[in-house]
Amino acid sequence: MDKKRTRKIWNMWDFLAYILLIAITFICVVPFYSMFVNATLPSATITTSFRLIPGRHLLINYREIIGVVNVWRGMFNSVFISVLSVIGAVYLSGLTAYGFAKFRFKYNNALFWVLLATMMLPAHLGIIGVFQLMHGLNLLNSHFSLILPAAVNAAAVFFIRQYIEGYFPDSIMESGRIDGCSELRIFHQLALPIIRPALATQAIFIFVGSWNNFIGPLILLFDSEKFPLPVMIQQLNASFGARDFGAIYLGLTIAVIPILIFFIFCSQYVVKGLMMGSVKG
Repeated sequence: MDKKRTRKIWNMWDFLAYILLIAITFICVVPFYSMFVNATLPSATITTSFRLIPGRHLLINYREIIGVVNVWRGMFNSVFISVLSVIGAVYLSGLTAYGFAKFRFKYNNALFWVLLATMMLPAHLGIIGVFQLMHGLNLLNSHFSLILPAAVNAAAVFFIRQYIEGYFPDSIMESGRIDGCSELRIFHQLALPIIRPALATQAIFIFVGSWNNFIGPLILLFDSEKFPLPVMIQQLNASFGARDFGAIYLGLTIAVIPILIFFIFCSQYVVKGLMMGSVKG
């Protein structure tokens, strides 16, 4: 087969790959765009037609929401819970993964497999135990009853451990010890900059999971003013029912925007870190 024919075949496959990627992008983007558009339309228009052009009903829908729930209080609660959950989970998971990956102690592998075994259990299965624990710590009806359980994340430990073993060689640890650095200083100043892509990746998943947590707040929080935004959106849905889809779509839009912002913020660290993380270390 000559080179020209081979080049044509590769160009055809490249063209088909681009078509497939465009189709997948379209499938992923259209629902979000439709949600944004519906947030600006009246309920009657949403139920009778499909629109791709924004309407002029945004302020009316916003007034409908404000009249039912304190959406910005819910936004503050969700941001507070999710950000602290991400900070605690990413740091503790990174530190735990660093210990499993770089320190050889008795029952290292056995403890790691026990940690992985907890991933097989459904998260909602332990909600009764979490309730009893928070009751014993006198943290019920507090945002910390949601933040503390989120700080323990077995999946993040597993992912970061694999990344450390692949991108953080022992020679860097040895060079830090020769310079007189403590183990914690080696982790903070040498390991963290290198494993930043893994931390940013897990931060995205932890943030989304904490932001979308619905069952936990319903069980652990009693005061409606402390509810995060997803719970308030459900109250909005229960209040309006089938009467005002425009307001419900606007509430969903407000709830989705912080997730998109956080993803964009973290994704740049993932890309930059993958390009130069281990080399920079």
